[in-house]
Amino acid sequence: MSVSTGGFELQRGTQTLRAAVELLSSMRFAIALLTVICIASVVGTVLLQNEPINNYINQFGPFWYEVFAALDLYSVYSAWWFLLILAFLVVSTTLCILRSTPKILHDLKLFKENIREQSLKAFPHKAQAELAEAPEAAAQRIGRTLVASGWKVRLQRRETPQGAGWMVAAKAGAANKLGYIAAHSAIVMICIGGLLDGDMMVRAQMWFNGKTAFTGGGLIADVPEQHRLSDRNPTFRGNLLVTEGTRAGTAILPQPQGVILQELPFDIELKRFIVEYYDNGMPRLFASDIVIHDRYTGEAKEARVEVNHPASHRGIQIYQSSFDDGGSLVRLKAVPMGSAVHPFTVEGRIGETTALTNGEERLQLEFTGLRVINVENFVNRNDSGADVRRVDLRQAIESRLGSAHKTVTERELRNVGPSVTYKLRDAAGQAREYHNYMLPIDLDGSRVYVLGVRDTPTEEFRYLRVPVDENDAIDGFIRLRAALADPAMRREAVRRYVQLAAGGQREDLQQALTVSTQRAIDLFAGQDPDIDTLPRRNMPVLGGLQAVSAFMEVNVPEAERERAGEVLLRILNGALFELYQLSREDAGLPPAERGEATAAFMTQAVLSLSDAFFYPAPLTFQLTDFEHVQASVFQVARAPGKTIVYLGCLLLIIGVFAMLYVRERRLWVWLSPREAGQGLQATMALSSNRKLLDNDREFDRLKERLLHPSAEVNR
Repeated sequence: MSVSTGGFELQRGTQTLRAAVELLSSMRFAIALLTVICIASVVGTVLLQNEPINNYINQFGPFWYEVFAALDLYSVYSAWWFLLILAFLVVSTTLCILRSTPKILHDLKLFKENIREQSLKAFPHKAQAELAEAPEAAAQRIGRTLVASGWKVRLQRRETPQGAGWMVAAKAGAANKLGYIAAHSAIVMICIGGLLDGDMMVRAQMWFNGKTAFTGGGLIADVPEQHRLSDRNPTFRGNLLVTEGTRAGTAILPQPQGVILQELPFDIELKRFIVEYYDNGMPRLFASDIVIHDRYTGEAKEARVEVNHPASHRGIQIYQSSFDDGGSLVRLKAVPMGSAVHPFTVEGRIGETTALTNGEERLQLEFTGLRVINVENFVNRNDSGADVRRVDLRQAIESRLGSAHKTVTERELRNVGPSVTYKLRDAAGQAREYHNYMLPIDLDGSRVYVLGVRDTPTEEFRYLRVPVDENDAIDGFIRLRAALADPAMRREAVRRYVQLAAGGQREDLQQALTVSTQRAIDLFAGQDPDIDTLPRRNMPVLGGLQAVSAFMEVNVPEAERERAGEVLLRILNGALFELYQLSREDAGLPPAERGEATAAFMTQAVLSLSDAFFYPAPLTFQLTDFEHVQASVFQVARAPGKTIVYLGCLLLIIGVFAMLYVRERRLWVWLSPREAGQGLQATMALSSNRKLLDNDREFDRLKERLLHPSAEVNR
């Protein structure tokens, strides 16, 4: 038996207060570090990581690229400051756990039965009562009652001047303190698991083993050894592209300066890539049937990899990340957009490059992509959408050519067939990207070919609509455009139009109409003698309806422009129709019949001819045939920290629930005998780590059961 003195309790209280202040300071520091990590994680989620440098320069510009690069925002999770913060957080939290855990474990063993009677009277929850029992019997009864209610109890006998007294000390909710240990240990485990599954090991090998990022090109087999990591690398996460019918065993790990090659202990052979579609053409399933060839045992194991259903071998997870073109063979027909180019055919595989030449002009044709399925949204809108300068996927024709998930209106999904993507690169190295559909599409009541172009990868494609002729081909428009560029054919078309429109009229009227018609069609063709004097308004080439508008702006008073414009457009349309008939005659075709089909073709052709002046290439390529070859992109990962992170998450959930929903309570009942055996005095007190209404209700319930046993029995 021991009795605590007031001085010892004061000293112990001071130590507890000092420990609490230190713990609070450590927690504040850890919370500050967690806040910085969360902000950095948001940046790393919003900003694509480890992209090529040119992508960032195109997106942000040179100045902001340098600013973000100085902060390592393009590789946040491997930045030195991010790793330093994680290290500080791990060390700080670990020290906090090491310092607090012994005290917590020691405190869990204590019942604090040496507390003084006067101290009990200072608690907010306290009560006193007279009991007619003997002290030991009362202590045994109270102890049994508390044990039955889930409390842990310790009884202490104390000698007093009136006789033997008994202290009943009980405690419950000790899991609250264990929750603190679990939650803080979880933070350390999650951080360590995240570091293990990050590229810390890759960076360490680059720092200490002389490994460097590869920045060149060529075959993977030709990459030197200093750019490769051993298949014994304990942790990595990379991408592996495998074409149908081939096998590969070297993954690519993107780095800010290039790539690192990661050797795998096995090869993956892609037997077949599977994609299934819903009735509306949307993809339903992506899967790959593969064979895993072990390099050490020679074992061949078949497996199927689907989205969210990875395969595993030698501790390496194989995920279906995406799919790509595996080098499909495409055959293209070059269609001239001007008179200086003659039609020809070219073929190549996706990813390859071929040279084109037209006298002194040299271009590189890069085959960049083939899409066999294009599911687009066809909802009727009133957008005209012919101007290649302003018509793009997001604005005028988003409801018909935009991706289905980008629209907020009613959707009518339809597969519009294959498309090809290619780049034309000039001698200076500047390239534009083109996206052309193989088949014509019905838009706004017209059947048109859609030709896309964009200057940089960060832009959306802008589309030019080209009408089809009676054979559902682009040839009629091409013949009309070639005829428009021929001065002799323009003069003949003017002569025929004037003869039809003013035949039998006075000579001076025919002459005036001839001059006006010739001027209108020359302006439209961009070959008027005075066209260089007209305002261009930052247009690269002045022609089409833009040239006619500029001419009227300079030569026609504003009050008369509307009426004059109607007359001039009527004349222009008539001359262009005769020009179209001439182009058919020159090709050995019969004249086009006048009717709704021909009128619709000419209406769209006038708009397309006008906008074709802004098409930035002398030719376009039509996809005529292809041999499709699929490729799967797998993500291969060896992640030993995954189990640690999962365990940490479980501990974090347990710890948070323990700290939030488990109340630590301590109860004392001091039973002091009275003189001459006249019963005993009971003093009860309750303490809790939280001030809740549940404490009041529980104390009242315990008071009735422990200090008024007769009332409890009667109930």
